[in-house]
Amino acid sequence: MNTLTISTISKTYSNGVSALSNVSLELGNGLFGLLGPNGAGKSTLMRTIATLQSPDTGTIHLNGINVLEKPLEIQKQLGYLPQEFGMYPTLTAETVLNHFAVLKGIKNAKQRKERVHYLLEQTNLFVHRSKKVGGFSGGMKRRLGIAQALLTNPSLIIVDEPTAGLDPTERNRFHNLLSALGEEAIVIFSTHLVDDVKELCTNMAILSEGKVLWSGIPEDAIEEMGGRIYGKHIHRADLPFYRSNFEVIAELLFRGKPQIIVHAHTKPGHDFEPLEPNLQHVYFSKIHAHQA
Repeated sequence: MNTLTISTISKTYSNGVSALSNVSLELGNGLFGLLGPNGAGKSTLMRTIATLQSPDTGTIHLNGINVLEKPLEIQKQLGYLPQEFGMYPTLTAETVLNHFAVLKGIKNAKQRKERVHYLLEQTNLFVHRSKKVGGFSGGMKRRLGIAQALLTNPSLIIVDEPTAGLDPTERNRFHNLLSALGEEAIVIFSTHLVDDVKELCTNMAILSEGKVLWSGIPEDAIEEMGGRIYGKHIHRADLPFYRSNFEVIAELLFRGKPQIIVHAHTKPGHDFEPLEPNLQHVYFSKIHAHQA
């Protein structure tokens, strides 16, 4: 069982932007979702865990090793797939993976070939191993990126916005791959898509403006919202009134008509309908409370 302990990590950039503020999290094997809007600090936290930048304060330990003091040791246990990553478009998938394997210190040619072929199979790319990467779809490039991240059999895998831009089929395939990886390693992935976390994660945190607003088991957060979520269809012109008089956590369109989602401890009015809470409601509520 692997453990990652993040303790009071803070980071302020030279322009004065506070990217992280006293972030503390405890992670074990499985999929951990880091959920938050764009600019929440998710990528900053992931780069810090991956030893690509240093925090101003705080500590990080992976399996008892101080990540910030011994980055080279950590990098041997780490697989990292950033949101934007480069591949060699004129090279084949097998050649690209072989190249990364050499860079990661797999010197024995036989072992390297076996590892490359194994990962191409695991990511459903073996039949495409002789194709040039430049002709790959977005989902295929993502899976190749995961394959290179897994070359050293890491205990910690970090992926940033893994399903961004993927079609539903590729997204589902990527979900299955991440789920399998979580059986043997800590898998952290950041996303602004609530559905990714709902479908995959056994644990999660909601991050906004560099602060952890909530962390824990998704089902627990949903249960806490029981009996507190209400919906109502309204006229668009009435929206300012409801914003002023109710805790409106979301404004949606349902069959083309405006619908407000309200968080309340008791039914806010006879014409409000109680709704079964879901993770999207949790997310909206935590972000709204933070911004209020």
